[in-house]
Amino acid sequence: MLDGYHERNGVANALKALGNRSDVKIISMSIGYPWSIGKIEDAVKYAYSKGKLIFAAGGTSTDFTNWYGVIFPASMNETVAVTGIEEGVGYEECDVCHTGSKIDFTVVMERGNNNHQPVIGFYTGEANYFGGSSVATAFTAGTAALVWSKYPSWNRDQVLQRLKEASAFYPTKNSDFGYGNIDALKAVRGY
Repeated sequence: MLDGYHERNGVANALKALGNRSDVKIISMSIGYPWSIGKIEDAVKYAYSKGKLIFAAGGTSTDFTNWYGVIFPASMNETVAVTGIEEGVGYEECDVCHTGSKIDFTVVMERGNNNHQPVIGFYTGEANYFGGSSVATAFTAGTAALVWSKYPSWNRDQVLQRLKEASAFYPTKNSDFGYGNIDALKAVRGY
């Protein structure tokens, strides 16, 4: 959450610094706030103007706040908004994920009955779970990085177009789930 002045300042400064780095092509953000924050909005626009492909989490929260649509900065036109869905037939958001017209892509983050994907805990080595739009965003940014590494001369728009073309709903954008899940192999290899 971007509650404090120092957090907001830090994020804005980081985005500007990343915008200025020629070795950075992709920015992945798993942060958010219900309303726009001018300083961060300006920094996102700055990084975007430098050709960066910016992914942002669509929103992960409790049932109490899931009523809110896609959160800032994922709600910006300069970002690619990502959220999590539940595994199964059709598309259903995970129990803590936001959806809406600003979502561009989805990733399966829950098995049936709100059972999040299992992982091994870093410190304990015990089974742990992850899920939500933050992890979905990192996964999608990683897929974009794979595409860009295969086609290093491409620009942001070409990489984004390839992700869309490799997605479940392409060429039509779903009103809640964007272009849907990306087939990473198809995105990297092409058709």
